Amino acid sequence: MSIVWTTEQVLALSPDANSTKSGQQLATANKWNNLGSNAAALWGECQGSGKSPYRTQIDLSEPAFRCSCPSRKFPCKHGLGLFLLFAAQPDRLTAADPPDWVQEWLEKRSQTTQKKQTAASDKPVDAAAQAKRIAQRETKVLGGLADLDRWLRDSVSQGLAALQTQPYRYWDATAARLMDAQAPALAKRVRGLASIPQSGEGWPQRLLAELGSLHLLVQGYQRLSTLPAAVQAELRSQIGWTVKQDELFSLANQSDPTVERCSDQWWVLGRRVLEEDDLQLCRVWLRGETTGRDALLLSFAHRSQALDCPAWPGTRWSGELVFYPGLFPLRAAILSRDVSSTTWSQVPAGMQNTCDEAIAHYRAAKAQNPWLPLLPMLLDGVVPLHREDQWELVDADGFTLPLEISARRGWSLLAVSGGRPIQVFGEWDGSRLVPLSVGAEGSWILMESLL
Repeated sequence: MSIVWTTEQVLALSPDANSTKSGQQLATANKWNNLGSNAAALWGECQGSGKSPYRTQIDLSEPAFRCSCPSRKFPCKHGLGLFLLFAAQPDRLTAADPPDWVQEWLEKRSQTTQKKQTAASDKPVDAAAQAKRIAQRETKVLGGLADLDRWLRDSVSQGLAALQTQPYRYWDATAARLMDAQAPALAKRVRGLASIPQSGEGWPQRLLAELGSLHLLVQGYQRLSTLPAAVQAELRSQIGWTVKQDELFSLANQSDPTVERCSDQWWVLGRRVLEEDDLQLCRVWLRGETTGRDALLLSFAHRSQALDCPAWPGTRWSGELVFYPGLFPLRAAILSRDVSSTTWSQVPAGMQNTCDEAIAHYRAAKAQNPWLPLLPMLLDGVVPLHREDQWELVDADGFTLPLEISARRGWSLLAVSGGRPIQVFGEWDGSRLVPLSVGAEGSWILMESLL
């Protein structure tokens, strides 16, 4: 492995401050048995509250973690503790061949990767079967959109003030109809409208903008057959029509014009983990060093399962991505990756933007895709500022961007900067930036790891 892990880099992988503290307490050899390592992995057994010790293992190529403990955090405190011990005292882990329980896991991971990369050639897209499924679903979707169109017109004709008094069932009934019509993404957006009238100052503008976006989507979908392929793909995505990863790889290998492949040195800039109902979602953002291309990797897991992170912020690696079809496509999947090329380094100069440049880029992206919910921003030379109960980033030209951040994280961000210009990476939704990572004094720090 070309990457040499330090304590600071391992701590950057922590999902939260509590995990950091617990992991540091476990980063001592006397809390572990059967410690071992080789060029590919680390492993050890840590005695917990149960009868059997927790078996913890780390695949160094990602890195990827697995532990037999019941924690849903990823990595858990045992994974962090083992990794911290390795970073500080690598000689405490005996060089050896991995035991069976580690070897089986590594082989399974390798087989899964190979299956994903060969899925395209093994499973060519059945065009006839696909067309039949599409036709059946289109009928349901169009029926649901017709109902949504009438509901939108009725809602606007009542006046926005009347919508502020509507009970939740007013929004939920329409959302349920869209679920029946196999348009789950639209159903989620309609349910989300219910909270806007109670969201404070400026809610009429926000609600009208959302209603207008839905209206545009309905009008576009009802004219789907007359639109370019990329627009069709985007509209289907907006209603909740997913493309499976093996199908995406098949389309890429068949040189489908709606699917783009891109090889580059990819910098992993940030991640965000969210929970909704029984599902965990991890968003990981990349930027190509040569192309400047932004990419979004998504992974999902049930709340009872460990959530796998497809790439770790602060690292860089060589690989090829394939992008899901659509307008201004951001979501991608890893088609191939050279794990031996993985290094840890701060993002070099030239890949960042000023606040003004970042906003101009967002406007251009929004012009291409009016339904674009988020855009990644990598800003350089910005200073956190607390003013009138609002956190902001200000650059050298005095341009400011408002932040969506808790007071505690805001003060932590200010402490990291020390009042000096820093790099900040985050998600911009058109009005506020959610900071995900910070670059300062040669370190790349995840916001979720700050107190």
